[in-house]
Formats: sequence, structure tokens, C-alpha cells
Amino acid sequence: MGSRITVADAIGRTVAALGAAHIFGVVGSGNFHATNAAIAAGVPFTAARHEMGAATMADAFSRATGRVAIVSVHQGCGLTNALTGITEAAKCHTPILVLTGDTAAGDTTSNFHIDQDAAVLAIGATPARLRSASTAIADTADAFRLALHERRTVVLSMPVDIQDELVEWDDALVPTVGAHVPRAAAADATARLVELLAGAERPVIVGGRGAWGAKAQLRRLAAASGALLTTSAAARGLFVGDDWALDVMGGFATEGAARLIADADVIVGFGVAFNGWTTRSGALVERTTVVQVDDREEAIGRYRPVDLAVLGDAALVAAAVADALEASGARTGYRRPDIRERVQAVRYWKDQPFEPHEEAGRVDAQTLVNALDDLLPLERVVVPDGGNVNCYAGAHLRVPDEQGYCIPLSFQAIGMGLAAGIGAGVAQPHPLAVVGTGDGAFMMSLVELDTAVRLGLGMVVIVFNDEAYGAEVNLFQRDTARLDTVRFPETDLAAIARGYGCDAITVRGLEDLAPVVAWLDGPRDRPLVVDAKIVRYPSWMMLRNPSIREGAESPALV
Repeated sequence: MGSRITVADAIGRTVAALGAAHIFGVVGSGNFHATNAAIAAGVPFTAARHEMGAATMADAFSRATGRVAIVSVHQGCGLTNALTGITEAAKCHTPILVLTGDTAAGDTTSNFHIDQDAAVLAIGATPARLRSASTAIADTADAFRLALHERRTVVLSMPVDIQDELVEWDDALVPTVGAHVPRAAAADATARLVELLAGAERPVIVGGRGAWGAKAQLRRLAAASGALLTTSAAARGLFVGDDWALDVMGGFATEGAARLIADADVIVGFGVAFNGWTTRSGALVERTTVVQVDDREEAIGRYRPVDLAVLGDAALVAAAVADALEASGARTGYRRPDIRERVQAVRYWKDQPFEPHEEAGRVDAQTLVNALDDLLPLERVVVPDGGNVNCYAGAHLRVPDEQGYCIPLSFQAIGMGLAAGIGAGVAQPHPLAVVGTGDGAFMMSLVELDTAVRLGLGMVVIVFNDEAYGAEVNLFQRDTARLDTVRFPETDLAAIARGYGCDAITVRGLEDLAPVVAWLDGPRDRPLVVDAKIVRYPSWMMLRNPSIREGAESPALV
């Protein structure tokens, strides 16, 4: 038998019934009752300290699990505080549902009033809205379905006057969202791809975030076509353990890996955006035939023209093409003994020779991160933050599989690493979450240390501390000596972290890493923050910029 409940309660019950995996939020009057109703219905809840942190946590959680996470925020300012994290999720097609309060219809004099739908649309997310009390359950279910099946970041605005109205409730009133049906490719496009791979001498197959569910099929296709395997940054770890797999394509690739990819005669991308980052501004694909396989028509050719577009599900397309190639006999392709040796040699950054930089009282960042890669257990989830130092955690720390990596850098915002690490840690409690961030990014977001401590998360936060916004120092030091706007006095970040309840150490040399071993051997019931005072010098990533490389004879002292 049904009962009369508020719309707010109905919203919470509806998302729980539809399978919401977790709620991350900051609760105010506009989302209080809906959030509590979802919690009462069994959805776990994590209280963040800032709305951007909540959105970023939900983004990382959904990336790791593939399930719809909920962000719950207050109307107006609560939503605007979350917009940077929501933008990141939208750019990554992360299936999250944002439940945000909204002012009553026509209440334009409220301090909380903004045009929320316009704001959401402007950042590339999908606006949705409660239209009335009578449609509230259906409106919520429609928003959830869009997130789940169309991989959208959906923002559901909940006007506070509608939330207070009463509706009939019965579990049977919640509509089903249906099952996702993978999209099969057209026969002619598949046949053309078979033809290209059959004639290729140096094929490379690239897996992106959209290929997470196609790992086995892609490895089979690569074996049948004689292709090397690699991934976009977003799918790093997808092919770990395959002898013919390079670690990653694009900005984080080693120079040797980039040469192997650039020498390919056919590159086939599955669920990957051939954007400037992945192609190194086109340099890795300018002399090859490029094929893009994606189940979203709008993704095909968005960043660059491609020679063949195949619209379909990655796993279905890969399996169909592998079937055809296997039926016509094995191919050597790129899989020669000399190439296998090169793949093994150039796969990981930690194996590449380099000359460490020196500065008194400071540790070379590359030396440090290579040492930590050996020290920390490989059962980990690596989360790089943005800025000058993103390549150290982003490329040097190896990962165990695709779930062992989360890169919140599609919006190129700094300050998202810590919250993303918390979201990944909540999603996967047993691997060690390892965040690599700069001091500027860390200081923007360190309030979420409180969240990590409350959760008892045993995570490691490596702060590559050059006491500056290092990217800006390196970009502009040749133009001007007026860099005070982007450099800061020395700060004891370890002391700040201890104030939040973390364990923390200061590292100026490798000899200072001994406490990391002790922490690893302990209960790991709180974060360990490593305040690494690094040599102030451009990272190898930034040194690819010719103007920076020419001015890097001496450290970028700040």
C-alpha cells in the first residue's frame, strides 16, 4: 500500500531504488531532506568539506566503478562551488547525477537565485529539472537514466517549493531505466577495418576510456593483426601484463614509445579521443592511417579528421574484426623480436636514463618518484594532479590495471588530485590510493584532508613542493623577473597536514623516506602526506616547450 511523503523524500528513495552507488556532498537546506532520504534508503554517504571536492570525489568513484554516483549540493552557491568538478566529469562523460536544490519558481530576489540550467549547459553538463510534484519521480528516473546509459553528467535542479509538496509513494512507481544495448558496427565499416589491418605492417591499437570493457577483445585483435597495444592517458593500465603493450600514448609516453607509435602505418583507436594531448598535437599520427571506433557519433572526428570511422561498441567491433583476421591466418605485423625488445626497454619512464638535477636542501623530483615507485606497493590507484609536476605521478608511478589510474585533468584544472584520490579510495578500499600533486594545487584543496582523516583512508599524498605555481614560473621566467605573483615563501606543509590528523614527513633527500616504510608497515588508518622539497627546475614534460627548454640551463630558482 502506498503512503504520502514529500517530493524530497521521493527523490532520495528513487535514486536509491535505481541503484545509486554512493553520495558525495555538502548538505544545506536545499538538499537536506533528499540526501537524508537516500541515506535512509541505503545509499552510502560521504560528507565533503567543499562542493568541488564532492563533485571530484564522485567523478573518481564513478570512473573506478562504472556506477552512477550522486553529488548532493545546495542551490545557487552550492552548485557554483561544484562547477569545476562537474565540468571535469562532463568532459570525461562520467555517469554522475548531481542533485542540487533550486529556488522556487519566480523567486528571482532570493540570494541563492541563478539560472542553474544555463550555468550547467554552459559547462557541457546536461541540465534536468523537477517540473512538478506529480512528475518528480519520473523526472528523477529520467535524469538517472541519462547518466547511466548515455554516460552523461546530469544536474537535476530541485526547486525547494516542489520538494515540500506531498506525493503518493509506492516502490512500484519508480520506473525501470532498462538495460544498455551495445551498438554493433555496420558491416561495410567493419570490413574496411579488416582490410586495413590485414595489409598493415606496423599497426597500433589504442584503447581509451571507452574501451575499458573491451580489454580481452582488443588483446585478441592485436594478436591477430600483429599490432602493438597502447592506451590514452585516461585508460592507462588497460593492457598491463601484455608483452606487446606500451604504457601510454601521448604526453606521458616515453620518447622511445612515441617513436614506435609515430612509425605505425595504421593506428586504430577504440573509445579514445584523438585530441591534442593523445596525439602530441598531431605529431604521433601525421604519417599514418587513423581509424576511430566509438559508439557515440559526435565523438568521431571531433578533434581531428580520421581516415575511417567505425560507429559501434568497442568490444563488439574488436571481436568481429578479430574473427575475420583469425580466419584468414596469422600476421606478424609489428610483432618482431627486435620490436619486442624495444617495447620492453621504452615502456616505462622509470627505466629511462636521466641526469638528476641538484639544488642544496632539495631532492630531484624524478629521482624521488622513481624511488617511491619501488617503495610503494604496486596494488595502488595513482592520481596525478595538474601543473608543472603532473608527469611525475602521472607517468612514473606504474599502475596494476586500468582501475589503478585516475587522471582528473580533462579540464586542466589544478587542485583536483586530493579529492579524486579520496573518491578512488572510497571506490576501492584495498589498493593504496597515491596522489601526486604540487604545492599550489595542494594548498587549494587541502581542506579535504579532513575528509580523508574522517574516513580513515590510508592514502599517500606526495606534494612536489617547489614553493610556486611552477608551470607559470617556467613559462614566464625568461620574459620577466617579476614572478612574485606565482611564487610563495616556504611553508611547512607537513605540519599543516599533521594539524588535520594526518601522518606527514618532510623529504629533502632519499634518506628521508625511511618513515614511509614504517607507515606502510603500520595500520594505514590515516593519510601520509609527503612534503617533498623538490629541485626547482622544469619537468621533462615542460621542457618539451622550446622556449622553456632554451631557458633551462639553470634551475628556475624561486
